[in-house]
Amino acid sequence: MSKDGLALVIMAAGMGSRFGGLKQITPVGPNGESILHYSARDAIEAGFTKIIFIINKEIDTLFRQQIGNTISAFANVTYVYQELSAKLPAMDENLMSKRKKPWGTAHAILCAEEAIGSAPFAVINADDYYGKTSYKILANHMRISDQMCMCGFFLKNTLTEHGTVSRGICQTENGFLKSIHEYTALDQNSPFPPSTIVSMNMWGLNSRIFPFLRTGFASFLESLQDAEKDEFFLPSVIDYMIQTENEKVAVLPTADKWYGITYKDDLPKIQAFFHNLS
Repeated sequence: MSKDGLALVIMAAGMGSRFGGLKQITPVGPNGESILHYSARDAIEAGFTKIIFIINKEIDTLFRQQIGNTISAFANVTYVYQELSAKLPAMDENLMSKRKKPWGTAHAILCAEEAIGSAPFAVINADDYYGKTSYKILANHMRISDQMCMCGFFLKNTLTEHGTVSRGICQTENGFLKSIHEYTALDQNSPFPPSTIVSMNMWGLNSRIFPFLRTGFASFLESLQDAEKDEFFLPSVIDYMIQTENEKVAVLPTADKWYGITYKDDLPKIQAFFHNLS
């Protein structure tokens, strides 16, 4: 662990295509708080002192005003832009003209390489609420080990009744991640058992991942099938490290229930939860 404290990277550059707006700043709390406000509060209480926001450049001013300025009073805050041209092996104007949404979660972390540096770091999604216990479990592991890790959620605690979601279905062995495969259309009729461990992109990582992100992104672009929609997923890179480099990734089970904004119909239930939580 860095002597300067625990660092948390928050991926907040998504466009919210299914939701139809910027989920990162959508009010859910009684005083206009977003999920990010609650996530930052839980993370800071667990011991995270540095927060790196990965955002879209177009929402910089709005994001700082509604999110960052509040959180910067309690933690050291840094901003990174996930731009389409960032980290591209070569500029392809034709490719860029077809793409509107960010390249995905693995590209987001690659964009933040310089800001993260060589110390271990945690990663979360901006629009997912993971629960207080999950942050404590993650922080406790990171304090005693540089080993990569993942908070493992039970599938039944991560679904919405309003449509499909993407989840990383995990196979574990002796407390470690054996494999992870991203499924992009899971609903409450999922073929997997309710107790299946899934990834919600709540990771504890280290700098060993960056060479794999760089080479993986180049391979992703070379094999691109749909320039508008294909995404470079972080779990896919981690799975590659496990399969080819025997990387050890500890699975930290958590019974916390996930709350997130995937669809507009999710909002009333989420707002009710946070109004009762406050």
